[in-house]
Amino acid sequence: MAHHSARITWHRDPATGSFTRGQYSRAHTWQFDGGVSVPASSSPGVVPLPWSDERAVDPEEAFVASLSSCHMLWFLSLAADQGFTVDAYDDAAEGVMAKNAAGKLVISEVFLRPQVRFSGTPPTPDQHATLHHAAHEACFIANSVLTTIHCDATIA
Repeated sequence: MAHHSARITWHRDPATGSFTRGQYSRAHTWQFDGGVSVPASSSPGVVPLPWSDERAVDPEEAFVASLSSCHMLWFLSLAADQGFTVDAYDDAAEGVMAKNAAGKLVISEVFLRPQVRFSGTPPTPDQHATLHHAAHEACFIANSVLTTIHCDATIA
């Protein structure tokens, strides 16, 4: 069993205002085992400025990025296994926040829009679609969530 970890750190700045009135920065840091440190914050769409940091990654963006990244990594592996050479992969992924049946806000859908460029003989459209379907089925993150994930892939 593999274990994955992240350290999330936040500190209150007493000069920012009343904590109990919500007047505090949501900016914090994600630290990963490889040494990478990422500035993070709530989304300004959820907590308005100045209490959010629009330059930082928010959890919703990270969720969408993790789904897209996992899908891409599986796609690359499966394409290589089938003898296709991928030269570039560009996904303008997007998540949609909406209320679920219980009235709770969730990322209800994620749209993956990968554009893939191949060298040599590219897969047929059917082979390309099959590779993306298999990548979705194998993705650990997609298998871990209830969010509906759409993949509209194109060969660039």
